[in-house]
Amino acid sequence: MKILLSALVLILTSIAAQAQDSGPDVSPPLITPAEDLDAFLWTARPIVVFADTPNDPRFVKQLELLEADKEELWIRDVVVLTDTDPKARSPLRTQLRPRGFQLVLIGKDGQVKLRKPAPWSVREITRQIDKMPLRRQEIRDAKDAAGAG
Repeated sequence: MKILLSALVLILTSIAAQAQDSGPDVSPPLITPAEDLDAFLWTARPIVVFADTPNDPRFVKQLELLEADKEELWIRDVVVLTDTDPKARSPLRTQLRPRGFQLVLIGKDGQVKLRKPAPWSVREITRQIDKMPLRRQEIRDAKDAAGAG
């Protein structure tokens, strides 16, 4: 009887674990329409992707590159904002003044860290982020926390 009960508990535990693993993906979306940058101050690194139309091949390529390796961006607290309507004169366009396609990387401190007129791979972007002093501090803090725990 003990063996049967143990086997039943083991099966139910296994089923519960599988149900949790196969639950819906509740990750926040990586790419969203343009917002106010102040909302991300000290919490995220916005990447703003501008284009004059959503059909711009560079814009399409950039979004594909970002989506292909979004886990690396999430690790670095990156959010991607898009703006493809120059006539709307969004606050982001007024503040950053893009011309045509442009990728703008903004640090957690709200300062522009990088501007590129062509699509960049996630590897190139993350290398640039990993050189930032605040990111280096985050890496050191994570190592210290892992060593202490």
